Amino acid sequence: MTELISLQQGAERKGCVLAYGHFSTIHPGHIRYLRHARELGPDLVVALVGDGPSDQPSPYPFRQEERAEALILLGLVDAILLLQSDELEEAIRRLTPSTLVVGTELEGSERMKEPLMLLKTQGGSVQFHAGEVTYANTDLLNSSERDLRQRRRDQFKEACRRQGLRRRDLLASMETWRDTRLIVLGDTIVDQYAACEAIGMSAEAPVVVVRELARRNFIGAAAVVAAHVRALGARCDLVSVVGNDSTADLVQQELKAQDIGDGLVRDPSRPTTFKKRYVVENQKLFRVSRLEQHDIDHAIEEQVIAQLESLAAHCQGIVVSDFVYGVVTPRVLESVQQLAERHGLMLFGDLQCSSQVGSITRFQNFSLLCPNERELRLALQDKDTGLERLSQKLLEQSRCERLVVKLAAEGFIVYDRFADGKIVNQPFPALSVNPLDVAGAGDSVLAVMATGLASGQPMMPTAAIACLMASLAVETMGNTPIPSEALRNGLQEVLP
Repeated sequence: MTELISLQQGAERKGCVLAYGHFSTIHPGHIRYLRHARELGPDLVVALVGDGPSDQPSPYPFRQEERAEALILLGLVDAILLLQSDELEEAIRRLTPSTLVVGTELEGSERMKEPLMLLKTQGGSVQFHAGEVTYANTDLLNSSERDLRQRRRDQFKEACRRQGLRRRDLLASMETWRDTRLIVLGDTIVDQYAACEAIGMSAEAPVVVVRELARRNFIGAAAVVAAHVRALGARCDLVSVVGNDSTADLVQQELKAQDIGDGLVRDPSRPTTFKKRYVVENQKLFRVSRLEQHDIDHAIEEQVIAQLESLAAHCQGIVVSDFVYGVVTPRVLESVQQLAERHGLMLFGDLQCSSQVGSITRFQNFSLLCPNERELRLALQDKDTGLERLSQKLLEQSRCERLVVKLAAEGFIVYDRFADGKIVNQPFPALSVNPLDVAGAGDSVLAVMATGLASGQPMMPTAAIACLMASLAVETMGNTPIPSEALRNGLQEVLP
């Protein structure tokens, strides 16, 4: 059980491991940091920065009492030292910790000079650490699926409570989506899933032999973002480049069937990007891709830009879903930004570069960016810095208004910028505990964020709905558009 202590009681915890911070909003980055500190000794104490003078407004969105309560719920801390303001040096003097663990962003700062000198004279050591960077989650090894699902739902409810979000308000906000129109620009992919039966091992080579039973095609990348937007009730036009082949015909048929505006440009120099996944009993064996990654030529660029110009005056925003296959060239991106300025459009960007060369920082002055953590670290060439500082760095470099950092099985963190320039953040958990197919989860989040924000909805309620959207998207095999009715039903279930 976590104990709350004051500076006067600090002497009772001498020799502890001491962590330090304000923890105004606890997100996965903080949890990684505390887990690392937890491994350094048997007694972990957090020195929690106070609210400051009572006659002045607190610099933090939540009171110290609320921040302490959130730390207790993590179950990682033995004691919380409640500071009056920011008396780290006094905390070190009272506790004489064996190790002080602080975030990497404080390394070399003037703020730490005096406390570290005192720590050294006491024989203690310091670690600047942001927690281990991971792209997977091991929670199912330590909890049952039922318990983990309940824990994440409780985290979702707590996030909504902190942001003052009620179910009826979220449901009402979705009604405004039908008056919204978006353009989705980017690469189009056709994903084919082949359901197979495993026959055995080949006698010729150590490979699994399967028999194909059935196959199904799904539109993906920018095309499925457009499909999600349309399924949510908003109007949508897709501007993309496809080949002059039967796969492109399939895309056009799907767009017509789903009532999505067809702004496809045919390029005979490349095939329509096609990816085939072989699946046995819902387990993917491997994927085969047919694609070209060269930039579209000048003539094709002209056609793409002409499509954008013809549609821009009739929409509220442009969604750029860039898989770095050559559609979103520098010239096309420049045209997007010019159209946004001319027509007062919002811009929403996502760049997928797990296996291609690209950087989310090429999207400048966007209304929203949606990288995952790996893409964020690749863009900033930084594998060590904590999530919080890294996110702030991207906000600064890209000059974007808002940010969603996707963390796979840990959910995502949203950053919202107020009119006065102040930035607040809020983590949302991954509600799906044992997903069937995570491909396309990020596309569904992008679709909801763009639709909600373009309709005039604030960031936090939009993010709460996007959190639920992602959990629904990963529960089916393949990229299937999630209708607004499914979201409403999901809200009824997780937010009574």
